[in-house]
Amino acid sequence: MADENPRQNVTFPSNGNEAHGYLAVPGSGSGSGVIVIQEWWGLTDYVAGIADKLAAEGFVALAPDLYGGKTTHDADTAGSLMMSLPVEQAALDLAGAVDFLLGHEAVTSSKLGAIGFCMGGGFVLMLAAQQGDRIAAAVPFYGVGPAVPDAYSGISAAIQGHYAEQDDFFPPDQARAQEAQIRTESGADVEYFFYPAGHAFHNDEDLLGTYDKASADLAWGRAVSFLKAKLT
Repeated sequence: MADENPRQNVTFPSNGNEAHGYLAVPGSGSGSGVIVIQEWWGLTDYVAGIADKLAAEGFVALAPDLYGGKTTHDADTAGSLMMSLPVEQAALDLAGAVDFLLGHEAVTSSKLGAIGFCMGGGFVLMLAAQQGDRIAAAVPFYGVGPAVPDAYSGISAAIQGHYAEQDDFFPPDQARAQEAQIRTESGADVEYFFYPAGHAFHNDEDLLGTYDKASADLAWGRAVSFLKAKLT
């Protein structure tokens, strides 16, 4: 049917090597591009589902596979995978994803959006800092992990963050301090929202027992509206 979103696994160049990812294209066949960055669990069905949902909203969404096909539903294993991930290589893969998506025939925007969750939220901020004006909108959800930058002067993207009030991984006072640091160092448009929920409140696989539908739906609606405003 015409309104179904074509989905495909893709490969793209990454610093002389090949990286892999999951691509979702809207039924219209074209749209603005968004990079979707995985949680510490890997490129799971949940992450692919985020790309599908973005495609349903009219975006061309690419979720790079930073773990090379590995996924897990075990928190200890996920933590090990995250900490053993070479941040420099992941950064190259994400840069390759930006090149691939900007050059894709279905992408109509000259700049991209980026959205990421947990570990991916940290990589969203890193990607925005590294890619400068090629990223127009960045949406970190409770971003943590080794990719969270120390400095934000390279960011030109508008940023909309979504953080939890009950988050042992990244407490809200740290998130508020990060918001202020980004605004001070980059001069970018930054707004963080806080929700009466725990870490990973958006993930409906509920692997940490913290999924909160009301907060997830509110945050998702805000994120989609933000991406549409900045990219279309």
